[in-house]
Amino acid sequence: MQPAAAKWYDRRDFVFIEFCVEDSKDLHVHFDKSKLDFNCVSGTSDIKNQNTVDLYGEIDPKESKHRRTDRSVLCCLRKAEPGKAWPRLTKDKTRSNCISVDFNNWKDWEDDSDEDLNSFDKFSELSPPHTQTRAQRPHQWQAELHHQQMMNNMGGDDLPDLDCADDEHGSADSDDEKMPDLE
Repeated sequence: MQPAAAKWYDRRDFVFIEFCVEDSKDLHVHFDKSKLDFNCVSGTSDIKNQNTVDLYGEIDPKESKHRRTDRSVLCCLRKAEPGKAWPRLTKDKTRSNCISVDFNNWKDWEDDSDEDLNSFDKFSELSPPHTQTRAQRPHQWQAELHHQQMMNNMGGDDLPDLDCADDEHGSADSDDEKMPDLE
């Protein structure tokens, strides 16, 4: 067995870990309040992967989830103390060769007033929305409310109709006209 390569990043209420294992099978992910156990078999090379991560902070195991894709397994860990930054993923200060920071998704959220919910939305299909109450999906309705507020602030109702087919001048676009010759 060998550890799977993983990338992680921190958000206000969640910590995300992506285990980079293609075509994983026999997947087992166990969340404990201070530890994450991950193991699977790589479908491309039949290598057994196992990671045990002693987490920097505590999580809510019941509210933590994972999702398998063809290229990786993404884990969404709900922090037990929302709003507290994790300076590292593990309790131990020594660096692990198999775990790195996901700089593509990292951001300094401590100064932001809005939470980036795109990553959390990746997990929305784990439980069908019609079976969830608003209390069980607070981030989804917060995102919907935020989207509605943005549309109201943009003045979405005052936008002009851009459908050229209903234009009184016919269906010709303004870019269909011949360009003047360059001098």
